[in-house]
Amino acid sequence: MGERRAQVLRAAIELLDEVGLDGLTMRLLAGRLGVRAGALYRHYPSKQALLDAMVAHLVTPPADAVPPLDGPWEERLRGLAIGMRELMLAHRDGARLMSTFHDPGREAVRFYHGLIAALSAAGVPADTAAVAVETVVAYVNGYTTEEQARATRADARPRELRDRAFRDGLELIITGAAALPHGVPAARDGG
Repeated sequence: MGERRAQVLRAAIELLDEVGLDGLTMRLLAGRLGVRAGALYRHYPSKQALLDAMVAHLVTPPADAVPPLDGPWEERLRGLAIGMRELMLAHRDGARLMSTFHDPGREAVRFYHGLIAALSAAGVPADTAAVAVETVVAYVNGYTTEEQARATRADARPRELRDRAFRDGLELIITGAAALPHGVPAARDGG
């Protein structure tokens, strides 16, 4: 990544933390960088491309922080969920940002497929592994979106209670995936 492109990306993430996803505009970002909005399009052809780059940057762990590829599949799934949630909570509107991506980037896709392969290698049927990973990702995003939306309310639950509720829900998903030794039942027509 070129230095100027990386600078635009860092500034966009900083601006996200200050003004939120709704306030993040190319015009405001350009003003922050002291350039015209059109200059940003040399680095990112659209706002969506910038949002995708932000997601890819945030979900790609540094090389020294990549979780080990061994260990029980349940622990890997827990690690994925807890890490995703922490990442989202570290940024204003982080969960909403994650749900905007069109192209999550090669590293995120590689990690996702690697996790499915690891679950499959541990004896989880491939269809169950894919559904388990998808379900965990959707759960984390939904839970954290709700959590961030309610964080500013006076009656917001303390972090300790939110953490416990999050982990309890995650355990339900993992226990359910472990209880399906023959794969996820096929959906039936008509409900």
